[in-house]
Amino acid sequence: MRATVIHGPNDIRVEEVPDAAVRTTTDAVVRVLLACICGSDLWAYRGVAQRQPGQRIGHEFLGVVEAVGGEVGSVRVGDLVVAPFVWSDGVCDFCREGLHTSCPHGGFWGTPGSDGGQGEAVRVPYADGTLVKLPAEAAGDQRLLTALLALSDVMSTGHHAALAARVRPGATVAVVGDGAVGLCGVLAARRLGAERIIALGRHTARTDIARSFGATDVVAERGEAAVAAVRELTGGQGAHAVLEAVGTEESMRTAISIARDGGAVGYVGVPHGGSAGVDIRQMFNRNIALGGGVAPARAYIPELLADVLAGTIDPSPVFDSSVTLDGVPDGYRAMDERTALKVRITF
Repeated sequence: MRATVIHGPNDIRVEEVPDAAVRTTTDAVVRVLLACICGSDLWAYRGVAQRQPGQRIGHEFLGVVEAVGGEVGSVRVGDLVVAPFVWSDGVCDFCREGLHTSCPHGGFWGTPGSDGGQGEAVRVPYADGTLVKLPAEAAGDQRLLTALLALSDVMSTGHHAALAARVRPGATVAVVGDGAVGLCGVLAARRLGAERIIALGRHTARTDIARSFGATDVVAERGEAAVAAVRELTGGQGAHAVLEAVGTEESMRTAISIARDGGAVGYVGVPHGGSAGVDIRQMFNRNIALGGGVAPARAYIPELLADVLAGTIDPSPVFDSSVTLDGVPDGYRAMDERTALKVRITF
């Protein structure tokens, strides 16, 4: 089979790799229908996050079950399924508590020895604890299928940020970051009843999506100018809930500074560049809470799935470009150069 591998900075290739196969009784093999490139994949592409030459890459996919181990009971051959970006056993203490990302038997797609999501097929460990079954009829609806793909990571991650920031009906929310996760955070905040949503971003094509998702205001400034702009919009008080979806020191500093006293920041941007943006004294003096981290997508997919199927939310617009497997290297370049927001991979 063919799959995407990374050999070094700016060196993404599509190569022949061993076929995905059932290795244990709890495995399943999924033939991929749709996958995508994540903003977090770019840190490896840029050389910021280290990868072994030839390591698999990609962690968002959905497809059809092609084989199952003898102990798998929740899915069967022919089922349409989506996978969260972390596999988990579904039965440990952490999984039962909804924190599948801390499962002691879990792992991330593309880690050494595992399949990446950007390939023709994927071996799924602990299939019963990982895969979520989708309606079979969705396979014939590309828009719906694309929306469902977002549940594997970006929609679930935006939802995690909104929950961590304590978004509630009537709240004023600010979202730092106009990538796919930030945009899904806008959608998540609207879903949870936010009355006002301020999107921080300066790319018009992206902020237009933010507005269609429910943003009421857009702030294009950065740094201190962004803080001043949000303060002005909120009568000097700041936002009840702030979603941080970038991961830099500047973005975290901005997020904390634009939070209202007594508010909360939900951070889901993969951290890079240190933690100087976290000003504990400012947080202490202003009673600002900080929560977030790696989103337990497996815990969120069922409820978000119901809303996607009902038409209540539609995250599909975050995918603004599409490539085949052969075009994946071009997809990485497009996202790195910001000529694409989020690239979908079709098979």
